[in-house]
Amino acid sequence: MNPANLKIIEITEYQSKSFSREEISEEVGIILYEKYNSQVNVEFPSPKTRNQWKLTAKGYVGYIPLNADLALKINPKVPIKNLFGMLEYAYNLKSFKFPEGLMNCESLEDFYNHLAYVLADKIIERCRKGLYRTYVPKTEQLAYVRGRLNVQQIIKKPWNVKLQCAYQEHTADIIDNQILLWTLFHIGHSGFCKEKVSLIVRKAYHAMQGMVSLQPYNSEDCIDRIYHRLNEDYHLLHQFCRFFLDNTSPNHEKGKNTTLPFLIDMARLYEMFVAEWLRENLPHQDFTLETQERINIGENIYFQTDLILYDKTDSKPKYILDTKYKNHKKPSSEDIAQVVTYAVSKSCPETVLVYPTELNHSLDEYIGEIRVRNLTFSLDDKIEDAGNTFLTKLFS
Repeated sequence: MNPANLKIIEITEYQSKSFSREEISEEVGIILYEKYNSQVNVEFPSPKTRNQWKLTAKGYVGYIPLNADLALKINPKVPIKNLFGMLEYAYNLKSFKFPEGLMNCESLEDFYNHLAYVLADKIIERCRKGLYRTYVPKTEQLAYVRGRLNVQQIIKKPWNVKLQCAYQEHTADIIDNQILLWTLFHIGHSGFCKEKVSLIVRKAYHAMQGMVSLQPYNSEDCIDRIYHRLNEDYHLLHQFCRFFLDNTSPNHEKGKNTTLPFLIDMARLYEMFVAEWLRENLPHQDFTLETQERINIGENIYFQTDLILYDKTDSKPKYILDTKYKNHKKPSSEDIAQVVTYAVSKSCPETVLVYPTELNHSLDEYIGEIRVRNLTFSLDDKIEDAGNTFLTKLFS
């Protein structure tokens, strides 16, 4: 839980806000400028800024602890309910039905705390049933025989009273559980949890602590794990963990008591969301979807596309889609050049720039034989309605 005397200053993504010299110290301003320039543009007090600090949020939302007395919160421009909707698709959480009260939270703190509470509660439930265990090979010097003896070692060192044994240990101290414990550790150090949530996170952590060792993991470790009837519920738990580990980064300070920044890369989340929504809602008899396809154009030179729709009848690319979570009024020349290059390299007849809001100036032109246009997959409306509107316009 945040200390009572902690001051939180707030900005909104893609918006600028000014603060007086007294509100932000020079030390804190330097931390923001040096450590978080990808998330926040910092202008120091000067005649240009009327001797005030000017902070402009980029495409991130979340929480940055700056020191013991001050934190920065970056609010999303999209409704929190739609942030849940994006999360459901992007992290494959559709199978978990969020309670209606959870979906109606109005602040970023509520969003984070609800998700942390759900994960901790699910972990406690699994601890009551018993953590998943498996056999792990171990080799140890023992005073007694266990498993298979290393005869060669005994012959070489007959004076050694301890025997080298290789055996299988049935243990809960495995990656599946270590990922859960590491995520709870991150949540507990976020400084973003309310007292009620902190209590249940600590309870879940202590329930695992005696059986599972604390090992560092990242979000990639949560992907493509093997699940079966004994650990099938871990898939959902690991998807929650993936979200937290994706969006929690190391702090600028060292020490076990420091808090951790929680920052959602909205551009990445939007890309993942659009991809997973299309994967579930495309007319599957007509198209297949490929994401993050690598296109090699020379030695050590390649492109990585967001989304490509292939025609099932001939396996040829039909549409190249590039998501642009930006605050633009019209497609930029750089973005147009980028997607045209993708289309040329794949011999694709059509490419689409996908934005979360309507642009003031739309594009629908041919560059050579390649059609280039922009479409909107809105985050302001109901997600399902917005997606269906997007699909209709895409195929029109």
